[in-house]
Amino acid sequence: MRWLNNAKTAVLLGALVALCMAIGYLVGGPYGMGLGLACGAVSNLLAYYFSDKIALLTMGGRELGRDELPWLHEIVARLAARAGLPTPRIYVCPQPAPNAFATGRNPQHAAVAVTEGMLRLVPPREIEGVLAHELSHIKHRDILISSVAAVLAGAISYAGYMLMFFGGGRNSRDNPLAGVGGVIMIILAPLAAGLIQMAISRQREYAADSYGGELCGDPLKLAGALARLEAGNERIPTETHPAFHNLYIVEPFSGGGVMSLFSTHPPIERRIAALREQAANLP
Repeated sequence: MRWLNNAKTAVLLGALVALCMAIGYLVGGPYGMGLGLACGAVSNLLAYYFSDKIALLTMGGRELGRDELPWLHEIVARLAARAGLPTPRIYVCPQPAPNAFATGRNPQHAAVAVTEGMLRLVPPREIEGVLAHELSHIKHRDILISSVAAVLAGAISYAGYMLMFFGGGRNSRDNPLAGVGGVIMIILAPLAAGLIQMAISRQREYAADSYGGELCGDPLKLAGALARLEAGNERIPTETHPAFHNLYIVEPFSGGGVMSLFSTHPPIERRIAALREQAANLP
C-alpha cells in the first residue's frame, strides 16, 4: 500500500510539472516552456511539503489550543496511541456542514480537522468513529496522495483561468488561444474532479471505515456518524473549492454544477452496510 501511494504521488507530481510546461509553451513558446518547468519544480516542492497547509488554509482551519475542547484532544490522543501513531494536530474549520478530514505528508506531520458543523450536529460518541476513520488514513499513509491530488486538481482548475486571461485582451487576434481559453476553462473543472477520482481509490474509503470501526471499538459509531453526516451535507452546502472535497470523510454538497457530476466517494449506504456487517461479526 505504501509503495503504491508513493508511486501515485510521483505520477501526480510529474503531471503537475507537465501541466506547467504545457501552459508555458502555449503562452510563451520554448521560453515559456522552460519557465513552466521552473514553476513546476517549485510547485512540486510546495505540493509535497505544504499540501497540508494549503488544504487547511483553503478550508479556513484554525489549530485548537491544548485548553480548547479537552474532550476532543482526549479522543484523538487515545485513538492515536491505540493505532501506534504520534498524536496529530487538531484543527477546526468554519464550515456549517458536518465533516472531517486528515492531511499531511506523513504521520509525523499529520493533522486532523473537523468542521464547526460536526461539533454542533454530531455527538462525541460518533465523532470518535469519524476520527478513527481519519487516523486510519494517517496510519496507512493515504493523506499525502489525497492532499497532493487536491492541490493538483485545484491547479488544473486555475490553469483554465490563466489560459482565458492570456487568450484575450488587446492582442487576442494574434493569439492562438483567443476564444479557446473559455472553452478550456469549462472542461478543466470536471477534468480536475476526474483526476481526483482516478487518483483516490474508493476502496481506500472502505478500508479506512473498516480499520476505523476496529480502532474505535464499535463500527456502529462510525456507521451512525456517516448517516448523520450524509443527512447534514444534503441540507448544507460546503463553500470551499471542490478540488479539495476528496479529503472529506463524506462527499460535500456543493450546490450543484458540473462538479456534482463526479463522485470521489463510494455510496454512503454501502459503507454503512459494510460497517454493520463488521459489527455483527465481532466476537
